[in-house]
Amino acid sequence: MLPPDYALRLRKMEVRARLVSEQLLGGRLGSIFKGRGMDFADVREYVPGDDVRRIDWNVTARLRKPFIKRHIEERELVVMLLVDASGSGHFGTADPASAAAETKRELAAIVAGALAFGAVRQGDRVGLLLFTDRVERHVPQRKSRSHVTRMLHELLYCPLQSKGTSISAALRYLNHVVTKPALVFVLSDFEDVDEASWVREIRATNRRHEVIGLRLMDRREWELPDIGWALFQDSETGEIVELDTSDPEVRAGWRNTTEERDRELVATFKTGGVPLLSVRTDEKWPQRLQQFLDHCAGRRIA
Repeated sequence: MLPPDYALRLRKMEVRARLVSEQLLGGRLGSIFKGRGMDFADVREYVPGDDVRRIDWNVTARLRKPFIKRHIEERELVVMLLVDASGSGHFGTADPASAAAETKRELAAIVAGALAFGAVRQGDRVGLLLFTDRVERHVPQRKSRSHVTRMLHELLYCPLQSKGTSISAALRYLNHVVTKPALVFVLSDFEDVDEASWVREIRATNRRHEVIGLRLMDRREWELPDIGWALFQDSETGEIVELDTSDPEVRAGWRNTTEERDRELVATFKTGGVPLLSVRTDEKWPQRLQQFLDHCAGRRIA
């Protein structure tokens, strides 16, 4: 059931996403979209510095020297937003008066909306996969502002069947329904217990499409407040633990665990050749996102 202030909240979210999109477009957001869709043109001889992923192995074997595929740009690109809607997304501790977003799910909506508005401004089609441990909603690709508004509605108010997380299920579904190479943003906290599976799937997906990871976080995942004994419940499994937050060793252990997890994720994405950026509910992230997207565009060899 929709809340009484549904229209107002949706409108505010749309305005915030558009403002971020305009800030990004004031820089060079277009570069991350431009040139991603490609049609095969011909081949040329490989020279040092070329992307080895573009080697045409059939021609290379026939002529006994390496050749790479050359492509021409398509005018239209497919952008897919894979957004984690699992139970952990409802977590948020930032001050509503000053925070970028109150919860990680709201943060995901703002970031995804900004990227979607950026895509449609470039004349590209954008679609949405909202997932938990299953695909909860698939919004096919379109290229209108009203379509982005519909996606924001789904991001904020789609009724969910589950609280768990399966990134690999979402990626398998994506690869089944999107056959044309696409620019794929995965927005998640990446708290998926079956890590071996989703790491394998995201690397496979990155070979077919171009994948960019955006990790959603809240400051309390790094910093535990000193409030004495407190109960903590896992929003996906329901498990409850009691911690003495006044103990400096407990707070240090909490932070160390998060830092270690962060290092592991960074290494995993780097090994797989997938760019990753962390954004937090309490931080001003648009400029960092712009710089990150510029960096992603710079990685591509024309």
